[in-house]
Amino acid sequence: MVPGPLGLRVRILHRPFPGLTSFDMSATEWMAVPVRTVSGMVSLRCGRLPTGERVGIAFTTEAHLAAVMGAAQPWIHLSEQAMEEMLAPLGVTRIQVDPGLVTTSMPIAVPA
Repeated sequence: MVPGPLGLRVRILHRPFPGLTSFDMSATEWMAVPVRTVSGMVSLRCGRLPTGERVGIAFTTEAHLAAVMGAAQPWIHLSEQAMEEMLAPLGVTRIQVDPGLVTTSMPIAVPA
């Protein structure tokens, strides 16, 4: 654990553990949730499905998070219920667990 923004302790996985596997979310109460810091505040990272629907992003293990988003991605542990309660005011009703690919934005065409 390293000191993060606002004095929060943030875990940064320095090397992934490829031997760890995913497991049924009913067997755990905590998920590794990627966060970002903006203006000294910590916020949950969200994504969009190809349909445009906004979704929360969570991982069953820190290794899965590091494999998809990079080892330097800051994250926190949250329960599914806490995540749902934090995302509800934003109109986000779905949590995508262990996504295979996370992008920060959709590609756009640039005029030549």
